[in-house]
Order: sequence, then C-alpha cells, then structure tokens
Amino acid sequence: MSQLKSLNLLKPSGGLDMKSSSKSKRPLRIITISLGIILAVIIIFWFFDIVLNGMIVDWFENNYMTTYEEYIPDVGKVGIIHRPNWDMLKQLLFVVVIAILFIGMLVVILVSHLYAKSRVRKNTKEIGKMLHDYILSEKDAADIFPENYGDIATQMSEIKAQMRSHEQILKEETARKNDLILYLAHDLKTPLASVIGYLNLLRDERHISEDLQERYLSISLEKAERLEDLINEFFDIARFNLTDISLQYSKINLTRLLEQLAYEFKPMLKEKNLTCNLQIPDDLMLRCDANKIQRAFDNLLRNAVIYSYPDTEVNVTVVRQNDDVVIKFINHGDTISKENLERIFEQFYRLDISRSTSSGGAGLGLAISKRIIELHHGTITASSENDLIEFTVTLPTS
Repeated sequence: MSQLKSLNLLKPSGGLDMKSSSKSKRPLRIITISLGIILAVIIIFWFFDIVLNGMIVDWFENNYMTTYEEYIPDVGKVGIIHRPNWDMLKQLLFVVVIAILFIGMLVVILVSHLYAKSRVRKNTKEIGKMLHDYILSEKDAADIFPENYGDIATQMSEIKAQMRSHEQILKEETARKNDLILYLAHDLKTPLASVIGYLNLLRDERHISEDLQERYLSISLEKAERLEDLINEFFDIARFNLTDISLQYSKINLTRLLEQLAYEFKPMLKEKNLTCNLQIPDDLMLRCDANKIQRAFDNLLRNAVIYSYPDTEVNVTVVRQNDDVVIKFINHGDTISKENLERIFEQFYRLDISRSTSSGGAGLGLAISKRIIELHHGTITASSENDLIEFTVTLPTS
C-alpha cells in the first residue's frame, strides 16, 4: 500500500494544476473555432461568387425556370418572360428539405457522439480519481463517492471488504506456515538425537544383549520413520504453493482402489484397535487421475484414523447417484465445532490446539484433498455432531 501512496509524489508541488490549465485554454479554443468558421464562410462565398460565377444561375434557369417571348401591350414590344416551373421547384424543395434533414440528423448524431464521448472521458477521470482515493484511504465509500454514484460505492465497498478479508486470510496462512516450519525444524531434532544416541550405544557397547540390541534398533527405526514423516511434511509445504497442476485421466476401478487403501492402513488401525468397514458396490468404475485421487482419499482416511476414538469403527461408504459417485468417510471422534468446520479446508490449519507436530501433520492434508477433488469438478464437505465426523466427496463418474 505504501508503494501506491508514493505515486502522489509525481504531482507537481507548485503552479497550475490540470483543471486550471484546462480552463485557461478554453477561451483560446473558442476564439480559434470562431476564426475557423469565419474563414470557412469567406472561402465558400468566394468560391460561389468568383469561381462558379453564372454557372449556378444558368443551371437554375435551365432546370427550374420557363423562358419564352411574349408581346407586352403596355410597352408595345416583345419581351422575354421568365416564369417558375412549379413542378420542378417542388421537387427541388423536397430534395433540399430531405438533404437538410439528413445533414441535420448527421450533425446531431455527430455532436451527440462527441458530447457523449467527452462526458464519458470526464466521468471516467472522475471515477478513476475517486477509486484511487478510496483504495488508498481509510474513508468510507459514502465520504468519497457522491450520491449519483451510489451503485459504484456499494460495489467498491464490497470489493474492498473482500480484498481485506483475502489479505487477512493470506496473512494468517503465512503465519501458520512459518510457525509450522519452525515447529517442524524443532521436532526434527528430537528423533534425530535419539537415532544418533542409540546408534552410538550400539557402536560403543560391544556386549549388549540381543534383546537390548533389538530394542535399540526398533526405537531407532521408529525415530527414523518419524524423521521421514517430518521431511515429507516439509516437501508438502514446499509443493503446495505450486498451482499449475495437470491431471492425467484414466479409467480406474474405484472399488479396488479403496480396498487397497484400507489394507495399507492396517498397521495404523491396529495401533488404536480400529475397524475399517467398506461398503462399496462391486467393480465401480471412475474416470480420474488415479494418483491424485488416491492421495486425496489417503488424506481423508488418515485424518479419520488419527482423530478416531480407540476401539471404534471407521466407515467408508460409496453410492452411485445418477452420473455422480458419493464417497463418505465417517469416524467416531470429538465433535468439531462450527467455527473449525468453516476453516477445516484452509491450508496449514490444524484442529489440535497444540502447536506441536508430533500429532497430526502440517495441516495440508484436507486442503490438498479439496484442491484435487475440485480439479476433478467435484465437491467435498465436512460435518460433525454427536461425536461423529463425516467427510462427503462427490465426483462425476466421467
């Protein structure tokens, strides 16, 4: 915003401004136009009087006057009589009237066009200045836009409110992203220190029992896997800013994909003694980008497992509705508040109050799933009540 305000430095500090300069030129412009009109009248008069001398009179007499000789008793002589040819004069008058009307209409159209263009240019400058002042100031629209610009004032108020809202959301997302990077970096130290410590013990203590060696190796492996998860979250944060995502469509068996996904989650399900129930029609086909859809469903199922109560069920149901397929992920867990539901698909947003990354992820899973599903022209919604959490995905089958 400060960059925009610096543009005001371009305005001269002294002398006449643009409006006073324009006003000073108006008398000179009027004098110039008047002299031009006078000069044009003189040239036209000279052309008809000198260059075309006699030609117009001869043309008029030959076409619109009847000339004949007739004896005039009063003077006792034969004279040449000129009488108007009224039929021809009526035709001439009709043509002249039509020509005058046509020329007048053209003049009116031209003047109206020039006037309208001038008014549009003037209004555009006025609106541009008002928009500039409104965007750079903290004033209300009613204080800048006059009453006859009420519609514009209303629209600009809405646009400015949306801009501020988007700016605030961007600031919050950036702050959450920076916080997560700091916490992820901090969390990397703990498992790394554990791995180094246990490996040093295995190297230095030659007479450790096999059971203790197995225990140390298991702990080291667990910490190494945690390191891998944290590093993957770093990659997610880096990749999420890439908006140019292309889809590679193919026809897949959705039933087999979800069955395979549930099988891969068996270790996580076992840790909390969870049961995953699949209710899917046999051989349900879906045209999509298989890798990206699998990632979206992986995020949703992982989210359901992480936030489930122990010893409960995770249900995945699929039904066909006309040309769409509806997939639901339902688990038993703490009811999500309405405020959290409204923000649950924001990037880097996490439900848990704790800042630590030891539980959950970087807050990207649901945001990534939403983007992937929308790229497939689908929708995703979330609802929660009575200790139930439900995510509903709707995708076109073709």
